Amino acid sequence: MADAVDRANEYAQAMVDTRLARLHRYAGDGPAECENCDQPIPEARRQALPGVTLCIHCQERKEAHQR
Repeated sequence: MADAVDRANEYAQAMVDTRLARLHRYAGDGPAECENCDQPIPEARRQALPGVTLCIHCQERKEAHQR
């Protein structure tokens, strides 16, 4: 029987595994796909903002949510 700590550890490991899998897919200075929606990040955006991980739409939503 899994307790809350086991479930939390399993969730944390799943998050780490997801991030690592995405990192392995990426080439160059940043990911080719948005980490939220998996839509392509345009090359011009990736060159203008090296290391960017979100598409314009997801970045705008993130910024609106932070306000």
